[in-house]
Amino acid sequence: MTGKERVNRSMRHEEVDRTPVFCQLSLGHYMINTSFEPYMIWFSPETFADSLVMLADRYNFDGILVNLPGRCRNWKKHIVDIERKDGKTVIHWDDSSYSICPDDDNVHHFRTDKLPIFDEVDPDLLFYIEPHDVTGIKYPYYYGFKKEYRPHDERFFPDYILDTLKAVINKSEGYFHISSEIFSPFTQIMELFGYTEALMALIDNPVKCEKILEKLALGTATLAKLQSTVEIDAVLISSAFAGGGFISREHYKRFVLPYEKYVVEELHRICSLPIYVHTCGAIGDRIDLMVEAGYDGIDTMDPPPLGNTDIAEVKKKFGEVLFLKGNLDPVNIMLKGTKEQVYNEARRLIRVAGYNSGYILSTACSISPKADPENIKMLYKASIDSISE
Repeated sequence: MTGKERVNRSMRHEEVDRTPVFCQLSLGHYMINTSFEPYMIWFSPETFADSLVMLADRYNFDGILVNLPGRCRNWKKHIVDIERKDGKTVIHWDDSSYSICPDDDNVHHFRTDKLPIFDEVDPDLLFYIEPHDVTGIKYPYYYGFKKEYRPHDERFFPDYILDTLKAVINKSEGYFHISSEIFSPFTQIMELFGYTEALMALIDNPVKCEKILEKLALGTATLAKLQSTVEIDAVLISSAFAGGGFISREHYKRFVLPYEKYVVEELHRICSLPIYVHTCGAIGDRIDLMVEAGYDGIDTMDPPPLGNTDIAEVKKKFGEVLFLKGNLDPVNIMLKGTKEQVYNEARRLIRVAGYNSGYILSTACSISPKADPENIKMLYKASIDSISE
């Protein structure tokens, strides 16, 4: 059974030969554990695709999450200067912006123009906001360096947007499950205004927030459907800020549920790809709302002290309607723990959540840049050793 078959069958609650292993690695982990120039992992779809496949193979993962979009193909032509400063690479661009590129973390882009305050934003000018674009977040949003109006339909997305997905599909040669990623409307509003202003706006002007989220949901659904035109196996909605540490259940019902439900329904309307959600922190009081949204599965499921998910209880209550992925503590077990601790926790998770298929062994959130590769390898060993149970 290939990794693709193993993950796909597990997502559909079908019998598998063993529990699949499929983690999201932080970008910094790729930077530290491959020989590529670190900033090229961020800017080059080919380099990032090589990194994804290389480490998936090294760690015996069954799946790959492609969590960076394609890049404007002439991005190098916009470079004015590259320098090393304070242990980081700094790239200066021809629009006077610059990017600070750590050797072990995401690139941070700094623009000369400022983002608008909430009152200045016209919802009708919004469609989709990509936090990981090479030129950062702008308003009105556009991809890359060329400021231009693009219609609010699939033409909004440049022809290179799927380049990273296509490169991974080609390089994986059909072995790995491949999930694409889109950002939820709620994440986009948080990134556009900043966490403090966005959260205040939910209280001060909830009606306008709803109008903004409605427009962003249209673009999010359009991108999901566009991704489904290439040979991916599932779509992940990154909705990191929708957990209990940020918003209440009532705010989730008002500002998250309707818009994510719309995206899920739009994708399910045109294809049978599973769609699942990544939400950090405490989600125990809103898993039922994720079911209501129509999700096929949930990712992350942070355990205490990072969150409040008891995966054994979630499996009993929702295991027939959701596939589950995650729940291994990425900090206290994977990063700070020993190989034995990782192995033992992985075996426990397989016992309490892996029965009747529908569970994918993974850390809750992404694996830290400095996590020991030998710890990561324990996940595959735990999966193999659990076959006889």
